[in-house]
Amino acid sequence: MFSSFDDKFELTNGVQIPCMGFGTWQVPNDSSLENAVSSSLQLGYRLFDTAQIYANAAAIGHAVHANGMSREQVFITSKIWASHRSYEGVMTAFKDTLEQLKTSYLDMLLIHWPAAQGEPMIWQSQNAGTWRALEDLYEERLVRVIGVSNFLPHHLVPLLARARIKPMVNQLEVHPGHPQFAAVNFCFKHRIAVQAWSPLGRGTLIHNSTIRDIAEAHNVSPAQVAIRWSLQHGLMPIVKALTLEHLIENSKVFDFTLTAEDMARLDNLPPVSFSGLHPDTVTF
Repeated sequence: MFSSFDDKFELTNGVQIPCMGFGTWQVPNDSSLENAVSSSLQLGYRLFDTAQIYANAAAIGHAVHANGMSREQVFITSKIWASHRSYEGVMTAFKDTLEQLKTSYLDMLLIHWPAAQGEPMIWQSQNAGTWRALEDLYEERLVRVIGVSNFLPHHLVPLLARARIKPMVNQLEVHPGHPQFAAVNFCFKHRIAVQAWSPLGRGTLIHNSTIRDIAEAHNVSPAQVAIRWSLQHGLMPIVKALTLEHLIENSKVFDFTLTAEDMARLDNLPPVSFSGLHPDTVTF
């Protein structure tokens, strides 16, 4: 279990990844993001998660450089969108991302969503071809860590069968009310670390009565309870915040511990706050 904001998780290849990250989904490529990244850097955030489809890598890169951070001090993740889900597409997207970030390498590159529709042999082959590009970038030392996002066990099994390098990380939507225990446990069994995206259920969990009761008992905020739940399960939450107040709040989750009873209550919440984005039914 993580006990400090500065804690890192050691992946199977020895790379250490910060236990909590700054998420940028639906944050525009403008001064609001630059200011938030700048504030987060000053508070000690070191992992920044972007994606090809977010179109905001330039603001992240500018903020990192403007704050005088050396490239080695930050951990930057990007993800390949469905439109570039092929060997050649990955290479094009990767080059564009480096140019936007003004960097010569990425700390981590993920396949954003699996191909999962139509004939299994076709989508499995498409995922394998996309993965081969990530493997080549990794072997060329242009990416330090490679992984996937939103891959469930039935997507991972055929990928693992063809891969020469196993995914090191899987990003999944995981939070109380949508714990995805089967997928998480499958990843842990195969030594694939799990990052939790939308750990606050897109902000809706702060209104959940169970979470609010637990928060009151610990004299913390509902958001802190949800984030702490992820950490105590060995997950690495990716949390989005644009205000200094929320950035500080999200980082102050290491001076209290949820009890076994708290965790059981959160584990057994009825389904709630799911984004509706299931990898087998999304249209991208």
